[in-house]
Amino acid sequence: MLIAGAGPTGLVLAIDLTRRGIRHRLVEQEARGFPGSRGTGVQPRSLEVMDDLGAIAALLASAGPIPPMQSWEGTERGAVWPLVEPGERSPGTPYPDALMCPQWRTVEVLYERLEELGGRVDFNTGLTGFTQDEDGVTAELRHADGTVETVRAGYLVASDGGRSAVRKALGVPFEVDVVDQRHALIADVRMSGFERAGVDRDHWHMWTTAPGGLFGLRPLELRTDTIQIMAFWSDTAYVPDPARDATPEALARLITERTGLTGLVPEEVIWASAFQPKAGMAARFRTGRVLLAGDAAHIHSPAGGQGLNTSLQDAYNLGWKLGAVLRHGAPDALLDTYDAERTQVAADVLELSTRVHGQDRSVGFERGMSRRGKETHQLTLNYRTGPLARELRRDLPEDGLRAGDRAPDAPCTDASGAPFSLFDAFRGPHFTLLDLTGSEAVGGPAAAAVADVEWVRVYRVGGPAPDLVDVSGHAKAAYGTGLFLVRPDGYVGLATDEAADVRAYLAQVSALEPVPAPAQAPAIRG
Repeated sequence: MLIAGAGPTGLVLAIDLTRRGIRHRLVEQEARGFPGSRGTGVQPRSLEVMDDLGAIAALLASAGPIPPMQSWEGTERGAVWPLVEPGERSPGTPYPDALMCPQWRTVEVLYERLEELGGRVDFNTGLTGFTQDEDGVTAELRHADGTVETVRAGYLVASDGGRSAVRKALGVPFEVDVVDQRHALIADVRMSGFERAGVDRDHWHMWTTAPGGLFGLRPLELRTDTIQIMAFWSDTAYVPDPARDATPEALARLITERTGLTGLVPEEVIWASAFQPKAGMAARFRTGRVLLAGDAAHIHSPAGGQGLNTSLQDAYNLGWKLGAVLRHGAPDALLDTYDAERTQVAADVLELSTRVHGQDRSVGFERGMSRRGKETHQLTLNYRTGPLARELRRDLPEDGLRAGDRAPDAPCTDASGAPFSLFDAFRGPHFTLLDLTGSEAVGGPAAAAVADVEWVRVYRVGGPAPDLVDVSGHAKAAYGTGLFLVRPDGYVGLATDEAADVRAYLAQVSALEPVPAPAQAPAIRG
């Protein structure tokens, strides 16, 4: 396995492959350490991913809540209001709210986790070319000293960003729409003079009617003297240039012009970038032995904080499928389901982020940013219509859990009476079979059906000699009755009442010998 690009997407994939024992090489043409805060919002679903990968504690120690918005008119404060609709903490949702963490720190947390597992990144190593055939990919890597290395890999995953050289080399169409005619500048700046200027660190400060265009100051997590500056130019002909517009002197003038505040002094520009909000998606995420992930596959408006999160979950979806093919003998065609599932999700998320950006513009003279609803949390994204969703139960309630849905958490206790949640059961690179049939047979037919399958763990919830006790009935309330095969990425793959269906399903995603499936059961496509 070769992964090109060690941003959040490549790192999540490398972590997932490392814990599966899959040999891989992760290369990054830049030196270690992305310096900027781009991609700060971490949605609840991504927090669940970080939990599964063993990186949640470090992330939570570095992240903070989304601060309330403080509106300004010149030097006068206006209304204070929440940017994001709060989530509802429930037994099924342990991380109900989005958090903010500068991307440089999220990347560092992922580096650290990969290294804890024994993995590594080859920095200052760029992919300069590749060819592929039926059996794999031959790639050329250029090192910092100019030497060129030729490597051979079964697959290449391109997580090399929105300007992906791999995508361009493949000739994959990438249609891009301009979401906003205005150009913007974003910069992380060490500043002094907060108290003199009357700018506190507890709010996200917005000047929506500032002369020249919308202007924002957001104190960054971790660095107490660092603020993120965001500026849009109402003059759509003006294209900001960080070399010209993001010097300390230029930013000092911009702050004065846009806000009227005095006293804020930019001391050092840590990172700056200019952009125009755009949305785009590759026509396909798989071409033979090469797969696109993250920004190489889709780019988003920053509105709603969807881009980084969608990218993380590309890698999370792909990791277990590569593991199934390379370790468990699954057919190569299983990787087609990555394309089928993630192109649909990416299209839906692009529509959402573009819509949120439009809403921001429509409320510009009141607040400058529209309130984000719970749909941005990504907890309701699902694969119900995807090729790996198999719902075989009958007479389900309209609002009931179905195959393809995110598998919710539920607090339980283990046989000793110690707390043990369903997320504890799911955590790791395995499938999880939840038996909520209430069968009186000790052990049960479900466990017998997968007794020889190393990457499936069975948890009998309730019944005689249960593995987990559903003390307050939350598991039953969330799932209902039946057998639920939860994929390694935390989605329900199969929901059924018959143990034989479990074996038949697993035969589609491994080299496991199948048992005859029931005549009414639809085959898994892909």
